[in-house]
Amino acid sequence: MSNVMVCVTQQKTCDRLIERGSLLTGSKKDELFVIHVTPKSFGAMSSSEEGAALDYLYEKAMEYGASLTVVRSEDILKTLLDLVDKHRIETVVLGETGNVSSSEGLIKEFEDKVSGRAEVVIVPSGTGN
Repeated sequence: MSNVMVCVTQQKTCDRLIERGSLLTGSKKDELFVIHVTPKSFGAMSSSEEGAALDYLYEKAMEYGASLTVVRSEDILKTLLDLVDKHRIETVVLGETGNVSSSEGLIKEFEDKVSGRAEVVIVPSGTGN
């Protein structure tokens, strides 16, 4: 069994990450988890655009046989690490942001903390699978 976790934002472009994650599952026993963690201080679905984006991601997750989980947390990194352990994740799919320098620190810290537990696959921005 090879569980895969795909970390997404509320952007519709994250469907490329879900697709990549689905390609990494090898059998019907593998599970695909699509996760969106947002700070508690952000209003969840504060606009119709954000709600529409989450609806779209939900539909994409279902299309690939994944579950979509939305979690509000002030410690995003810890929450992601807890989910890796909870779901026995072997591969985590992350996407680079358009502002690579701002995401590099968080991605590196996550990779360091998850090392030995799961492989991290980084999908460059603007690419398909």
